Amino acid sequence: MRRLDLRRSAPALITPGMTDASPQPPPPLRAAVVPVTAFQQNCTLLWCTQTMRGAFVDPGGDLPRLEAAAAQHGVTIEKILLTHGHVDHCGQAGVLAKKLSVPIEGPHEADRFWIARLDDDGRQWQIPSESFEPDRWLDDGDTVTVGELTLSVRHTPGHTPGHVVFHHAPSRFAMVGDVLFRGSIGRTDFPMGDHATLIESIQTRLWPMGDDVAFVPGHGPTSTFGAERRSNPFVADSRFG
Repeated sequence: MRRLDLRRSAPALITPGMTDASPQPPPPLRAAVVPVTAFQQNCTLLWCTQTMRGAFVDPGGDLPRLEAAAAQHGVTIEKILLTHGHVDHCGQAGVLAKKLSVPIEGPHEADRFWIARLDDDGRQWQIPSESFEPDRWLDDGDTVTVGELTLSVRHTPGHTPGHVVFHHAPSRFAMVGDVLFRGSIGRTDFPMGDHATLIESIQTRLWPMGDDVAFVPGHGPTSTFGAERRSNPFVADSRFG
């Protein structure tokens, strides 16, 4: 988690894989980023354009905004996906899942510690929050489906021990939570965080996806893995010889 400018940001629509304005078939995946909570956490509304069925990735709060975004784009939510157990990413996931009668998938079970303390963390950070039990814990190498889309799951510990990221290889697109940001990386000074493990996760789990993969981080603007390998002061290739 990383506190940013508290001014409310508008949802941003992302169309992975679209590089110009020439007529093309609809892409299989579309996404809208909706910043939520005082931490301006990037909740992603992800959907399959063939079925118009979708998922919320990290619905940490501001549920009316999220439901309005789904309605605006005509998306029927079929599940909730979670990258990790910090309160700004999943504090309201259980509430939303009950309201929509949908399952929660993720994160890795090593984040059970964080999800169990959501009620206390919500009071500490003044974010409405309730603990819950995911319907499915995720492991490295698993897949998740959204409509007709299949996304791969990579376990990326370091920021939290059970952090995962979601990757749609055909769209060259990933949602990486708080592992990597444009120009920065996730904090590791929280309980059970580890800096060396985080760096290893980035280098061995993210970089092999490809330099051209665009990613939505947990906070702040999007980037590509190639851009971060060139210029990110924490994980640029030049730092490691």
